[in-house]
Amino acid sequence: MLKNVRVIAVFGIGKKRSTFGKWLDKRDITQGELAKKAGVGDMTISRICNDDNYIPKRETEVKIKKALKQLGQDAPDNLFM
Repeated sequence: MLKNVRVIAVFGIGKKRSTFGKWLDKRDITQGELAKKAGVGDMTISRICNDDNYIPKRETEVKIKKALKQLGQDAPDNLFM
């Protein structure tokens, strides 16, 4: 019988990050922070951060780049490619 076993829920461990997701990670920008600042859904940001094949709509891309600029980050033009 195990005593004092602590269970820790871990989500996303080992999950492949897209180029955009890695870019955010390096700058310590959370997906939630970016979604809120850009006015887009959490799932949209999650999909961009975890799927290299997903390219957001142009209007979403513009919102995200504007939000990144407000956070003091200039996103390269090819960030979503």
